[in-house]
Formats: sequence, structure tokens, C-alpha cells
Amino acid sequence: MTSSHIAKKQDLPPTAWAVLGLLSFPGERTGYELKKWADSSLRFFYWSPAISQIYAELRRLEELGYAASARSGPEEARAKRRYAITEAGREALARWAADTAEAGPPVLKHGLLLRIWLGHLSEPELLRGMVTAHLERTRAELAAVREAMGHAADVPEWAFPALALRWSERQHLAELELGEALLEDLAEAGRRAADRSARAGRQAAGDAPTPG
Repeated sequence: MTSSHIAKKQDLPPTAWAVLGLLSFPGERTGYELKKWADSSLRFFYWSPAISQIYAELRRLEELGYAASARSGPEEARAKRRYAITEAGREALARWAADTAEAGPPVLKHGLLLRIWLGHLSEPELLRGMVTAHLERTRAELAAVREAMGHAADVPEWAFPALALRWSERQHLAELELGEALLEDLAEAGRRAADRSARAGRQAAGDAPTPG
């Protein structure tokens, strides 16, 4: 094995490990099936790669000997390529999963909060509408998380994915609490702004010359 080949194994991006992780559960799956599973599990606590990314990582994993694929036979109307993890892939994935240095800190990129941060360029009603819409989306996501938890509950092989989904449920509940608190904060900020504006109006009226 060449040194460049070894370097490739060491430099795999997290997305590649996530796709390999999807293959680590029993059974063979197509790229489309992996995408569906990512959408009903990974996206609730990490993210769901695009189907093009999944296929790109599958090709990379095959080149490294971490995954293998085979086309379906004539019994299927449309030929499908199914992927499975290899023993070398399972061993590499286990090493990566056990390496605490690889986990790193969580990364928060909250698009709504970026807009709240720029609230001085917006209108209070618009900001409140954004937060309200975010709360509605979060409630819908929470329902989807709980549906996924229900599917995983009675499958012994999914015991640990079920723990990750339970964490996601708590995270969504916390997000709802934070969103409700943010609405209260916006209301308070609006009241303070109104008070400042009223004081400024009274001061301006006091400074105005009186008719004589």
C-alpha cells in the first residue's frame, strides 16, 4: 500500500465516516436507501448529505476497500447497486468512532440568530414573525424525531441510534424553550425602544420655544 493511499484513509471527511456508519448496520443498501435513512436519523443531530455527496463518498469508500457493491440481478425490474461495509471498513470505522480527538466541539450555525443579531436593520414585527415561523418548523421537526424514535424503539440493532434520537428530542424541546424566551426578549426590547422614543419626544418638546 502506498503512502498516498494511507494518507487518503487518514484524511477522510466526517461525511465519509457518516456514510460508512450507515453501512455498518445489518443489510445492504442502495445510495437512495442510504439517503432516506440519513434523512430520518442523521439530520436530527448532525446533517443529511445530498444524494450526490453520498454517491461520491461511496465511490471513495470502495476505492479504499472500506465498502463493496454489487448490481442486482435480472429479478429486479430496474438494476440497482447495493453497498455493504467490508471488514476493513468496519475496523477503520470502529477506530475512528473510538478516537475522542476526532469528535471536536459542536458547531452552531443558527441562521435565525444571525438575523436577530442584525435586528437594528429590520422591523420588530418581521423579527417576531421569523421566530414564530422557526418555532413552527421546530415543532414539526420534533414530531419527525419522535416518529423516527418510534421506528427504532423495537429494533435491537438500533439501540444506539435511538439514544441519539432521544438526545435530538431533548435538543428540539430546548430549542422551543429558547425560541419562546426569544419572543419575550424581543417584546422587552420593543418596549425599551418605545420608552426611549417617548423620552426623546418629550425632551424635544421641552426644548422647543414656547409661543409668546
